Amino acid sequence: MGGYENGDSPAGGVILGVDGGTTSTVCVCLPAAMPPPESPGAVPVLSRAVAGCSNRNSVGENAALETLEQVMMQALTMAGKDHSDVIAVCLSVSGVNHPSDQQRMLDWIRKLFPVHAQFYVENDAVAALASGTMGKLHGCVLIAGTGSIAYGVTEDGKVARAAGAGPVLGDWGSGYGIAAQALTAVIKAHDGRGPQTNLTREILRKLEIASPDELIGWTYADSSWARIAALVPVVVSSAEDGDEVANKILHDAVQELAGSVVAVVRRLTLCGEEGADQFPLVLVGGVLEGNKKWNISGEVIKCISEVFPGVHPIRPEVEPAIGAALLAWSHHHKELKLENGS
Repeated sequence: MGGYENGDSPAGGVILGVDGGTTSTVCVCLPAAMPPPESPGAVPVLSRAVAGCSNRNSVGENAALETLEQVMMQALTMAGKDHSDVIAVCLSVSGVNHPSDQQRMLDWIRKLFPVHAQFYVENDAVAALASGTMGKLHGCVLIAGTGSIAYGVTEDGKVARAAGAGPVLGDWGSGYGIAAQALTAVIKAHDGRGPQTNLTREILRKLEIASPDELIGWTYADSSWARIAALVPVVVSSAEDGDEVANKILHDAVQELAGSVVAVVRRLTLCGEEGADQFPLVLVGGVLEGNKKWNISGEVIKCISEVFPGVHPIRPEVEPAIGAALLAWSHHHKELKLENGS
């Protein structure tokens, strides 16, 4: 770890935090020598870059890695830095679900930066949790955006997850799941296999097509999950206007999301042996943003609190990419302390 004096990072060294998702990928650059941030507003972000999808299960591994490299180099350029200034990187990326995924990504990123740099590869849920706890990994996070996942960590490092298996295997509370069910409801209504719904009119208007028959061509013309998930606001507005089919879709989504959190909390005993201890639940993702009438996150919290009254919901004041950077910063400074015998 050449270049360090008195246990400090080089004055020009930087930390990169990457939040890689199905919809977009964000990289932030922080100074490695910054003091511990006392509040979300005290995090000194040098630069922020945005790129497209980096979920290998959605776009393939090569395209995902190209996006990750692009967004990191862009952030460094914007900060007036280059790869030689990088001290530590945390890649928190959706689609990283197995140690073999982590190892392949570690092997790849080590070729991009100096040998002394430190690298950490995690699922994107880890950065989302850290964004609500300012880098402390304890509690549970619920992400509901294009996809969905519940992920928990205990103070002694045990982890558990539920959902997050993609649209085929059951992200039913996700934006994709909600919108896909809405599209299915429109087709069923058109066939006479399901009840009539205002979703038909609203979705056709949104997509600027004339008939439900055209939905088939629209749906399969592009396999992007985010493209389907973008229809969630139509489902929410239809539910707010009283459409029974849209309301059922959202109620089912609430049950799926709450059930994922309950499963993780139980497996990790985050609520304590008696089930009443307080634990943080970080809420992240467009599906969980508040709406005037149909407050999905509020309904999810209500369901969870009926099982675990100690749930403490947190809406992060910093984005997950900053959470990833804070994790890398924390790991880096722990390593420095160990090297200096403190």
